[in-house]
Amino acid sequence: MTMKPEKIGYVYLIGAGPGDPGLLTLKGRECIARADVILYDYLAHKRLLSFARPDAELIYAGKVGGAHNREQWQINEMLVEKALQDKVVARLKGGDPFIFGRGGEECEALVAASVPFEIVPGVTAAIGAAAYAGIPLTHRDFTTSVAFVTGHESSGKEVSGIDWQQLSLGSGTVVFYMGMKNLAQIAANLIVHGRAPQTPVALVRWGTRPEQEVLTGTLADIAEKALKEGFKAPAVTIVGDVVRLRDKLRWFDSRPLFGKGILVTRASDQAGAFSCLLEGYGAHVLECPTIAVIPPESFDELDEAISALAGYDWLIFTSANGVSFFFERLHALGFDSRALGPCRVAAVGSKTGEALAAQGIRPDLLPSGYHAEGVVRKFAELGGAGQKALYPKADRARDVIPKGLAELGMEVVAPIAYRTVIPDCISREALDALEEHRIHCVTFTSSSTVTNLAALVGENRLIHLLEGVAVASIGPITSATCRELGLRVDIEPHRATIETLTEEVVQYFSSR
Repeated sequence: MTMKPEKIGYVYLIGAGPGDPGLLTLKGRECIARADVILYDYLAHKRLLSFARPDAELIYAGKVGGAHNREQWQINEMLVEKALQDKVVARLKGGDPFIFGRGGEECEALVAASVPFEIVPGVTAAIGAAAYAGIPLTHRDFTTSVAFVTGHESSGKEVSGIDWQQLSLGSGTVVFYMGMKNLAQIAANLIVHGRAPQTPVALVRWGTRPEQEVLTGTLADIAEKALKEGFKAPAVTIVGDVVRLRDKLRWFDSRPLFGKGILVTRASDQAGAFSCLLEGYGAHVLECPTIAVIPPESFDELDEAISALAGYDWLIFTSANGVSFFFERLHALGFDSRALGPCRVAAVGSKTGEALAAQGIRPDLLPSGYHAEGVVRKFAELGGAGQKALYPKADRARDVIPKGLAELGMEVVAPIAYRTVIPDCISREALDALEEHRIHCVTFTSSSTVTNLAALVGENRLIHLLEGVAVASIGPITSATCRELGLRVDIEPHRATIETLTEEVVQYFSSR
């Protein structure tokens, strides 16, 4: 007889939605953040894993090369095994767990093992894909009913469990899941059982994602169209008169950057905000970090400067990273913001100002420019001769501020607060997209992102890879670096912020 363990874990079956990570529920996000172990499917967006704890165990339970990485019984056993180890388990499933997600089977296994669980519903593919395609599944002028049907029944069934007669004769909308391989048979069955051959049909592939594709036709021709277009899974098939509304109601794939591949080269911990802005306009964003931000080899110089803060007149920051590393070290030494005392603070750029605000500090000086030269000009206007400034900087920062302020008669101490290094290699996904001409725009948010990408792929190869690709640079210094490497700069905003850069990218493509 197996003894029941004294301690037992808990399992959350979470619907991850059809693809857009923004469709995850708040409760789903909370459960992911709470989990010790996360089992996730291939349809679950990788950004959802960023909500996990750094020490969480991540287990892929989806498909590799079109084949199942783990069979359903293995997934069931793993959920039970991890829970019996007193783990909180998040089972992250595409769509909704209880709509063609086999969530019921997983729950049965948990019940059999006396493992407590909870269901966190998600947006199912039919709802999400139809909405993002501009197709209301019900509409009082067309139909008041909708049916969700599997297009891929179990191979062991001798007789179909689908009531084709009822589906065909009813006037409601029918949505088929996983039906691409059987599309011709599905259309034929509906026609044979009474649906008009001219009934509108829409196929929605990768619904709610930036790479969403929609193909429309009728029951009579949709299979032939799909074959001709090479339209493949994963896709849902929507059958019914409501499909006629798509031309009027489409919104997702009519956004200005829809279908545009954009490469974001910021550091991985900073790329998310920029990616979200671009995706909001419909772009398909590929993150290709060319910078990794890490601590200095030694904190000795910075620690010495922090310990002597009372002797400084000014504290100068030129990046949010500088703010983050400085205050992290300040706190590690047992101080807080009060240690700044009468020391005044200068910040370059609105993001640097926001990072300071998060620390409870309002900059005394915020130059109108977004680069180091603006700081020097501002101090020249103020007349800083005889004053002492602390400038926590990156290891590769330009020497404009130390040299410029020294020429004004100021004493500048510039310890290294953080280092920027080049990743070991460019991501395979990003390189493939460049080589296959799926990138329409590359964005650079600092000179380092330009030189590092050139170092990762080679200068000559970079020029070749970016032929016909729009180059978006955040400001004149970065643009100068682009041109030094032989790149043409197509987009440069008047203000060096990712928000303004995004707006300029949108304007660039909208004008074409």
